[in-house]
Amino acid sequence: MYLVAIQMLWGDRGKFLGLVLGIGFTAFLITFAMAFFAGFMTRGFALISENPSARIWVMDPAVHGTESTINLPDSALKRVQSVAGVRVALPLALGQVTARFPNGRFQSFQMIGVDSASLAGAPRLQKSRPVILHIPDSAIVDAGGTEGKLSTPLREEDQWPADGAHLEAPSRPLRTGDILLINDIRIRIIGNSHAIPRFPPRPLLYATYETVKHIKSSDPHHLTFVLVTPQPGISPDLLARRITARTGLRARTQAQFKSDTVRWYLINSEDVGDMSAMLVLAMTVGFGVTGIMLYMFTYENLRQYALLKAIGISNHKLLRMIFLQSGGSAILGSGIGIGICALSSQLIHLSGLDYPFRLMWFGPVLALAGVFLISMTAAAISAFPVMRLEPTEVLSRP
Repeated sequence: MYLVAIQMLWGDRGKFLGLVLGIGFTAFLITFAMAFFAGFMTRGFALISENPSARIWVMDPAVHGTESTINLPDSALKRVQSVAGVRVALPLALGQVTARFPNGRFQSFQMIGVDSASLAGAPRLQKSRPVILHIPDSAIVDAGGTEGKLSTPLREEDQWPADGAHLEAPSRPLRTGDILLINDIRIRIIGNSHAIPRFPPRPLLYATYETVKHIKSSDPHHLTFVLVTPQPGISPDLLARRITARTGLRARTQAQFKSDTVRWYLINSEDVGDMSAMLVLAMTVGFGVTGIMLYMFTYENLRQYALLKAIGISNHKLLRMIFLQSGGSAILGSGIGIGICALSSQLIHLSGLDYPFRLMWFGPVLALAGVFLISMTAAAISAFPVMRLEPTEVLSRP
C-alpha cells in the first residue's frame, strides 16, 4: 500500500512539484533565518573572538555580556594576578567616546584600550604592525560594520576651518596621519584595521590602555575586563571558579562568556524579536503552502481513496499513506531548501561579502524539525475528508 501512496503522489507531477517547492522554500527561509541570527550573534561576541589567547574573562559580577558593561577599579587587576594558577592577566578597557572630525562633524566610537606593553587585543593592520600604537595619543580606526562613518574633509581648507563647520565639504576615508579631537585631545590616526564587524554596527577606535586613561581622565575607573591566560596544566573552568572565589569578581571561560553574551542579546535586544518574526513568517508561509497543496492533492484523489476503502483498506492504513506522502515530500523539499541555503553560504563566503550569515548545525536541524511539524499538521488536516469518506457516495458520482 505504501508503494501505491508513492505512485499516487508521483502521478500528479504538477501538484507534487508545487508541494516539494513549497516545502523547500519553507526550509530555506527557516535555515536562512537561523543562519542570519547566528551571523549576528557571532558579531555580538566579536570582541571575545578577537582575543583568542584570553581563556578567561574577569569582570564586574553584574556584567553578563560585552554590550552592557561597567568598569572595575584598577586594583582588580592586581587581585586577579595574585590568584594561584594565573599565568598572565592583562587589562582591557571598553567605553564610548565622541570624536570631532576636522570639518566639525562628530561621531560616536566604541573605544577599546589594549594592554600598553603587549598590545594584546590590538587588531591586525595591512601595511604596518600594531606596535605603532606605542606612539603617544595615537589610535587605529575600524568601520565596525558601518559604512560612510569614517570620512574626513578632502580639501585642506575644509579641515579645522576658522569660519565654522564645513559639514557639506567633499570627503574621503580616514587614513594614517589624520587627526580627531576627543575630549579636547588631538588623537592621531595611525592605521585602519579590518576587525570582525560588530552587532550593533559601530565605528571602533583602538588605543593603548594608557591613551584611554589620558582621554577619559575624568572617569574614576577605566578597567572593564581582565584577560587571563592560565598556567600550563590548569583547567580554565577550575581557574575561573578559583578567581571568583578569591576575588568576588565574575570569571567566565571564553566559551561561557560567548554564551552569556548571546543570552543577553536574546533577553535584551529588540533585533532578536525581528528575527523571530522572520522565523514565524517562514513557518506561516510554509504551513499555508503545504496545507493547501496537500489538501488539494488529497481532495482530488478522493475517488482513489474511496476505491481503496471499498476493497477493505482501513482508515488507519489510509492515514499512514497520507502521512507517508507528506513525510516523503518533506524530506525531499527540506533537502532542496537546506541545500540551496548551504550553497548560498558558500557563495557568500567565497565572494567576501560583508554579510552576517553563519550556517551552523542547529539551523538545518531546526528547519527539518519545523518542516516536519508543518507537514504532519497539514497532513492531519487534509486527512479529515478521507476519514469521513463514504465509498458509495464518491463512487456513485459521475
